Amino acid sequence: MQSNKITFKQFIHYFKIAVTGKEQEFTSGSIRKAVFMLSVPMILEMLMESIFAIVDILYVSQVSVNAVATIGLTESVITLVYAVAIGLSMAATAVVARRIGEKDIQGASRAAVQVIFIGIFVAAGISVVGVLFPKEILGLMGGEADLIEEGYGYTQVLLGGNVTIMLLFLINAIFRGAGDASIAMKVLILSNGLNIILDPIFIFGLGPIPAYGVQGAAIATTIGRGVAVIFQLTVLFYGYGKIKIAFKDLVIRVGVMLNLIKVSLGGIGQFLIGTSSWVFLMRIMSEFGSEVLAGYTIAIRVMMFTLMPAWGMSNAAATLVGQNLGAQKPDRAELSVWKTGKYSSFFMGFVSVIYLVFAPQIISLFNTTLDVVKYGSLCLRVIAAGYVFYGYGMVVINAFNGAGDTKTPTKINFICFWLLQLPFAYLMAFNLDFGPIGVFWAITVAEILIAIMAIVWFRKGNWKMVQI
Repeated sequence: MQSNKITFKQFIHYFKIAVTGKEQEFTSGSIRKAVFMLSVPMILEMLMESIFAIVDILYVSQVSVNAVATIGLTESVITLVYAVAIGLSMAATAVVARRIGEKDIQGASRAAVQVIFIGIFVAAGISVVGVLFPKEILGLMGGEADLIEEGYGYTQVLLGGNVTIMLLFLINAIFRGAGDASIAMKVLILSNGLNIILDPIFIFGLGPIPAYGVQGAAIATTIGRGVAVIFQLTVLFYGYGKIKIAFKDLVIRVGVMLNLIKVSLGGIGQFLIGTSSWVFLMRIMSEFGSEVLAGYTIAIRVMMFTLMPAWGMSNAAATLVGQNLGAQKPDRAELSVWKTGKYSSFFMGFVSVIYLVFAPQIISLFNTTLDVVKYGSLCLRVIAAGYVFYGYGMVVINAFNGAGDTKTPTKINFICFWLLQLPFAYLMAFNLDFGPIGVFWAITVAEILIAIMAIVWFRKGNWKMVQI
């Protein structure tokens, strides 16, 4: 009898195939293998993004406190760009995956073109505002006069070149939907690798290149992303992946475009609901002093890093659902979600044990102040209590998105974040005098409820009937 166990040699073999992208058939064969082949490059892609964020802030922190603050204020505005980009990328992945599953490569290519057009149109409007009114934008965000004078160049360059952010998101979503996750991974490695090399050159100066300070970080980022977008377009036009765009495809198709916009609205809503709830939670936490806030911030950053594998698996689930629905295999699509959810919850369960046991030691790596360690480790432990649910819920929520049903996760997020989490956090923290631990428990309870609601609604199977 043949064993189902995978040897280390087989694991390395499958890992190489996943990274190179040689395996592209996901509507037949082993679901476990399909999840692995899609998850590995997506996880590596997201880890690379996290590493760049850390390196970027390390460089800029050497310039000035105002420079770091400028990045924080500008990122708050850029969140609006991310909201549109993420919403559209959900739609792009769902529609492209569905067409690929239907073996309609031409339809997938047409959808890809319309996604790119929408991204360019939206980015153009944001660019105009960013180039003309950078000082006013920082002023509206509460920046003081000296900060605005030092940092407006960063805001101007980043918002002015936001088309690189938009297209990087959208074209990578197209690759993921097509099952070309390894190409999306290589794009981000190129983009973030260039950013890491160019950051110190433009921030501190080198040879004939002057020191631009914080503005240099924006220049480096825009160049890095711009080169990556050129690489993406080269892949699309020369057909190195599943999708190939010809010049004859470069026409506006209103029907396809409106369909993409309709599907993307739910994705935009999901992101805005989630982001705004975290902003309010941060505001509540600020009432307990800077040390509690620092502990909470460190704990959340640590958790975001360990969430990357679960995010990779949830993106894999979205692609598998879209492609298998397109191939008229709804049962395989559903089975893919349950299996991926199981793998994700196993991983998150393992991470939760580490957090529960070693939370103080983990927080101490970043800050040794007693209260920072106390509340940071408390945050890690309380939220880790719901990590198994979080891992499963993340996969099921993204499965809805992969089916093109972006409305259901939006409703779930609205109920769990706005109607439950925020009022419960306020009630526990202030009215019932639980303090910061009340906020931590509100986060855990909300994530558990999201998982339960998502699983219940997913079992109903209405997502199988969505036409996109």
